[in-house]
Amino acid sequence: MSQSRRQFLNQLGLAAASVGLSSVLPTQIFADMPIKPFGFDISLAEFSFAGDLMSGKMSNMEFPARTKKDFGINVLEYVSMFFNNKHTDQAYLKELRQRCDDLGMKNNLIMVDGANIADLDATKRQQAVEAHHAWVDAAKYLGCSSIRVNLGDTSKALTGAPDDPAEEAAKAAADGYHKLLEYAAKSNMNVIVENHFGNSTDIDWLVGVLKQVNMPNAGLLPDFGNFCRQRSKPETNDIKGIMGTKCIKEYDRYEGVKKMMPYAKGISAKTHKFDAKGNETETDFLKMFKIIKDAGFSGYVGIEYEGGLMQMYNPTGGYLPTTDGIRATKTLLERVRTELA
Repeated sequence: MSQSRRQFLNQLGLAAASVGLSSVLPTQIFADMPIKPFGFDISLAEFSFAGDLMSGKMSNMEFPARTKKDFGINVLEYVSMFFNNKHTDQAYLKELRQRCDDLGMKNNLIMVDGANIADLDATKRQQAVEAHHAWVDAAKYLGCSSIRVNLGDTSKALTGAPDDPAEEAAKAAADGYHKLLEYAAKSNMNVIVENHFGNSTDIDWLVGVLKQVNMPNAGLLPDFGNFCRQRSKPETNDIKGIMGTKCIKEYDRYEGVKKMMPYAKGISAKTHKFDAKGNETETDFLKMFKIIKDAGFSGYVGIEYEGGLMQMYNPTGGYLPTTDGIRATKTLLERVRTELA
């Protein structure tokens, strides 16, 4: 029963007997009650500017103004690497927060790619957890509600090396993740996990870890593009090498998102290419957002356009420039939101 119907029954003093009495109340009463439309707010993931940030054309400090002025978006999702290790510098954080306040921006999330909190070595795992404490503190200071972490070794994703054995990794992940969640809970901070690489692209494995930790500030960040279970080995151990790899084995993205939605505290709407009608060529957004709507989601959907970065390494690949790609993603999200409202 919808919340509006419950409120109606409460007002009549019939809540306790709602099941028995609803059958005898006029159906037209319920038919006339408004149904809450499907909706979500759009945020912008900083990795959309990865090419500009990596090339020095843009800095982390410029992220808020560019997001506001160029795209009319006022919710930000940062990436840890673009802080250049200044996340413990209070003067730096103070200036960043002030810029956001002056522009009326909301800081929602920091995507943290750091030491492996799922390391099989207990000592290294604890060190990794403690290293993430500073990111929790920085996110709290900036006014974020969450940090995003990885349950695996990012270096293996770069080299193409296989991830740790799934069963052992799940136990280690649950341990490290739970410890970080306990620390973050003191600051009322969520710690969410993205399907990103390695074991985390197996959604059954990922959901299994969430069930083990069973903490209210735990959650997932479903990403539309990270379902590749096995990639070809990169020719070079860098981003260019990763961009040149091909997916050999992939988890079904629609089934994957459906399984993650009960734990979702955000959505990462990843895009790469668009067709002439403005549709993303790898993900059917209408199909995907029907799944998201059915799950009752109403939070932030972050634009993560990777085509600008891919264009740097493949100029003839048909990718839109960064600004155009972000705008195309925003337009697509707005269209889907309207169609499913």
